[in-house]
Amino acid sequence: MAASESSRYLARSLPRALAQNARPLGFCWRRNASNRAADLGDLESDGSLATAPVSEETVKSYDPIANSKGRKKQLPRSRYQFRSPKYNRGPLHPHQPPPESDPSSRLYVPGPFMLPRTEQTWQSTVASDILTLCYVHNPPGFKPPPKAPRLRSWDDSSPYHKNRQLRGPRGGDVLRLLRKPITFNNIPKLDRITIHSYVKGAAQEHSGWIHVAGMAVQAISNARVSTFKSRTSVATWGIAPGRDTVAVKAELRGEDMHHFFGKLVDVVLPKVKDWEGVKGTSGDSSGNITLGLEPAHVALFPEIEVNYDMYPPRMIPGAHITIHTTADTDKDARLLLSAMGVPFHGKLVD
Repeated sequence: MAASESSRYLARSLPRALAQNARPLGFCWRRNASNRAADLGDLESDGSLATAPVSEETVKSYDPIANSKGRKKQLPRSRYQFRSPKYNRGPLHPHQPPPESDPSSRLYVPGPFMLPRTEQTWQSTVASDILTLCYVHNPPGFKPPPKAPRLRSWDDSSPYHKNRQLRGPRGGDVLRLLRKPITFNNIPKLDRITIHSYVKGAAQEHSGWIHVAGMAVQAISNARVSTFKSRTSVATWGIAPGRDTVAVKAELRGEDMHHFFGKLVDVVLPKVKDWEGVKGTSGDSSGNITLGLEPAHVALFPEIEVNYDMYPPRMIPGAHITIHTTADTDKDARLLLSAMGVPFHGKLVD
């Protein structure tokens, strides 16, 4: 029924649409498409691609070099040098700033012109070795087996087990940190190095101890040190909280970190007599390893050896060196530092 009505409506409307309008066309502001064939003559018959070829005289007359030499007045500066926009006005703006790697970018930073030896070793050798040792390939469509819950439930063999909290794993109540699989995106590397020195003589005797410690740490680290006051009181040393400056610290990143790590591994540690290595228990379970240096070991740095007379021997401080890595576990941090030349001894605790 509906099909018959629609066909009847089309039959009535088609003759009206095809019939020519007898009314004269008056002036109208609205421009509509005409159904007359005569109106099509106003359109261009040829497209833009079918244009006539340019004459040879016009081609020879185009000489931009001669035009620039004959110009008496210099063009504006923007015609010779591109300058990226000062503000990024969004991805739809016609003027887009170039990438940071482009020399014309406002954020372009030249360099690095030469990588430190330790960073070059990590990029060329250590990173690929760690990825080979730790990489676990999962083929497409692989589904890992379901893991058991990390906390154990009670077996309800006693009425006292009801409503109790879940128990920790067997062998201890401490849960290990969940480790993400190592891929090419998260290969462990050095993040920063912290040098901390506690100067006991600064509180017991005079402030000269803290000055010598700051000069020594600043010399071996090439970074400005920060001083800290005591937080607690030690009666035997005469230390009151917030009164005495008893510690210095230096944070190393970038090239300073790599240069210091290279000096530590290649120059200082091999000179230490009867040193077995860093203890396997050193670490905070988050990928940060700490080792200690005695005052005699700090004096082995080249910056102090070359100016040994500048530092009173009894005032040269010891130091605790914390190597922060991007690893999530101490096992991966030890793997990185072992590849970089730091030896470990004793029982390894993950």
